Amino acid sequence: MYHLATVFPPVRRFRLPLSRDQLMLLMAAINLIFLGIDIYLAHSISGTIVPNEWIPIIFGPVGGLLLLVAGLLATKRRPLATVIANIVFLCSIVVGLLGAYFHLVRAALPTAPVGQRVSVNLLVWAPPILGPLTFSLVGVLGISAAWLENPPDSGRLALLAGRHVQLPFSKTRAYFFWVGLGTLATVISSVLDHVRTNFENPWLWVPAAVGVFGVVVAVTLGAIERPTRADLITYTVAMLLLIVVGVVGALLHVNANLTAGGTVVPERFIRGAPFLAPLLFSNVGVLGLIALLDPTEKAAEKAMHV
Repeated sequence: MYHLATVFPPVRRFRLPLSRDQLMLLMAAINLIFLGIDIYLAHSISGTIVPNEWIPIIFGPVGGLLLLVAGLLATKRRPLATVIANIVFLCSIVVGLLGAYFHLVRAALPTAPVGQRVSVNLLVWAPPILGPLTFSLVGVLGISAAWLENPPDSGRLALLAGRHVQLPFSKTRAYFFWVGLGTLATVISSVLDHVRTNFENPWLWVPAAVGVFGVVVAVTLGAIERPTRADLITYTVAMLLLIVVGVVGALLHVNANLTAGGTVVPERFIRGAPFLAPLLFSNVGVLGLIALLDPTEKAAEKAMHV
């Protein structure tokens, strides 16, 4: 079902050069590249990047470029491209889980009394526990998009060698759930960052409120088998709000890192307000809007979804 056309009927007259799943996988490639850049900036705060911290920094751009290469290969060697893409996504899931584990270990006090080894204060000031899981989310989302759903909205995925697997719900509904989880991780990370300032600026509650709204709407829509137009309009508004919050937040973070004279000092951007972090709101918002596109894969026989 073409949900975006239900919200805005005139869009049926326009045909995008890429399908919904192709756009999802293109977003996955872009996400991996920017995750590597963002983590490099975050890990540079200590002044010394240890070997383990280089894993996501290197994997992000390399994984993203491999996905783009797979997209080019897909026109002639789709099975090979599919294998490459899925290997990248599986590695992304592993990198995310390992990163979350390393961050959790950094936040724990193993010699403290039981019950005090992990606390809210430790989680607030420690490396973001949920940050690395963005890699895992990209991996799961990418695997979901990489396999053709035939027929559309059936939940029946076509694998290699003519095999199929039946999901309990359609790929579209799965996208809604993943968008909800991605928004949840983003809003929790935002709250943990902003709580360091004790929310002295009341405007800091805006991304938290919009994020929670986005989580509830996305997950609820995923649970509905046949959403109404009102449901889809509410979801679309939520995604647009996430995009606006992300862009405004990034501009505010950049402004906070500038000197009084508006001079750019690289050190302030490394150790100051993370200017890329708010764009995670925009990122999940864009993914959420892509999920509304037509699920029909018009060029399924010719190309892999990248």
